[in-house]
Amino acid sequence: MSIDTTPSNEAAFARAQRVTPGGVNSPVRAFRAVGGTPRFIRRAQGPFIWDIEGQRYIDYIGSWGPMILGHGHPAVLEAVTRAARDGLSFGAPTEAETELVEAIVALVPSIEQLRLVSSGTEAAMSALRLARGATGRSTIVKFEGCYHGHADALLVKAGSGLATFGHPTSAGVPAEVVQHTLVLEYNNLAQLDETFARHGRDIACVIIEPIAGNMNFVRAGVAFMARLRELCTQHGALLVFDEVMTGFRVALGGAQSVYAGLIPGFRPDMSVFGKVIGGGMPLAAFGGTSEVMSQLAPLGPVYQAGTLSGNPVATACGLATLREVARPGFFEALAAKTRRLIEGLVVAGQDAGVPIVGDSEGGMFGFFFASELPQNYGAVMATDKERFNRFFHAMLARGIYLAPALYEAGFVSAAHGEAQIDATIEAARAALQE
Repeated sequence: MSIDTTPSNEAAFARAQRVTPGGVNSPVRAFRAVGGTPRFIRRAQGPFIWDIEGQRYIDYIGSWGPMILGHGHPAVLEAVTRAARDGLSFGAPTEAETELVEAIVALVPSIEQLRLVSSGTEAAMSALRLARGATGRSTIVKFEGCYHGHADALLVKAGSGLATFGHPTSAGVPAEVVQHTLVLEYNNLAQLDETFARHGRDIACVIIEPIAGNMNFVRAGVAFMARLRELCTQHGALLVFDEVMTGFRVALGGAQSVYAGLIPGFRPDMSVFGKVIGGGMPLAAFGGTSEVMSQLAPLGPVYQAGTLSGNPVATACGLATLREVARPGFFEALAAKTRRLIEGLVVAGQDAGVPIVGDSEGGMFGFFFASELPQNYGAVMATDKERFNRFFHAMLARGIYLAPALYEAGFVSAAHGEAQIDATIEAARAALQE
C-alpha cells in the first residue's frame, strides 16, 4: 500500500497547529475571518506566489505591503546577497545604516534624524515613549480602527463615551496600562475638539494612520487632518504619523507628502516607518526633529535599544528598494495601475448588481461591499462582511490572492502588469455574477 506524500495545505496546517498556536505566527494568516484553510506559500516571483500544492496566485498582499517592486526583484536580490556574504549581523554600527537613514531623511522633509529598529510595533512603541519623554506628559491619543502594533498601551478599544479613556482589547493587558490612552472615532471633528478641550494640557502625542490600512482603506479627511495639526500645535502635543503601511507605498514622501500638497505647511512632528523601507526584511524606523530625537539614549534620558536594529542585510534590502521606487515616474505608473484595478472592481460590481465602493492611493487600495466609502471603524463594521468572505473564496478559487479579512488593505506592485490587472477584474466579474 503506497502512502500519499503529495504536499497539501490541509496537511501543512494540521502539522503547524500541533506546534504553533493556531498554526500561524500572525493571527490574520489563519483565515479565521474568512474560513477555510490558509495557503502555505513555497515561493514567489514578480506579481505571483505559489502554494505548496503548486497553485499560482496573483498576489495582492505583497507580504502586507513591503513588496512594492514585486517578489524577487534583481537589484534587491543582488544587494541582499552581497550584504549576506559580508556578514549577517554585527551588533556594531555600519555605513549601510547611515546610507539608508540618509535616503529616508532626504525624501521626508519632516524628519531630521531617524532611529532604525526591527518591527513596526517596536517603532511605534518607541515613538510613544519618546513623545512622553520629550513632553513630560503621559496621555496619548489614538483612533479606533487604527493599528500601531501590539504594544500593551495601544491594544485598546474606545471608551463608552466622548473623550473617555480606552479599555484593553487583549487579555494580559491590565487596565492600568491603558489608563492614559484615549481612543477617538476616526474623522470625528467634534470629538477631536472636545478631547483637546478636556485633556489638551496632558496629551503627549496623537498617533494616527493617515490612511488607515487596518480597517481596509479609510483615509483621514483633509479638514480633519488640518484641525488635528492645529490642535496639536496649539496644545503642545506631538503629532505622530504611523506610516508603517503608507510610507513609500502611497507616494515617494509617504502619506504626509499627500497631505502637505493639500494643507499648506503641513508636517507631522514624528513619523513611524516600516514595510517598504525594509523591502521585505524585518526593519522599521521612527524619526522626527533633531530636538525631539536628541532625547533618545545615548544622548538623552529616553531609553531604546535593539540587538538586530540596523541589521546589515535588512538595510541593504531596504536601500535597494528605495533606490528603485525613487526613479522618475515610478509612483505615477503604480498609482495608475492601482486605480484601474479599483475602477474595474467597482464597474464589475455595478454590472452584477452588487454595490461595491473602493479607493486607492499610490500602490495601496481597499474596497467594500457598501453603497458609500466608510469614514470610520463603525462604518467599516457595518459593511457586508459575509459577502466579502464569499467573494474572497471565489477569487481565491480563480487564482487571486486577496487579504483574508475584510479589515485589511490590498497592495499592487510594480511587477503587476496589465495582464494581471485585467485577469483580476475578469475574475471579479465572474465571482460577482456567481
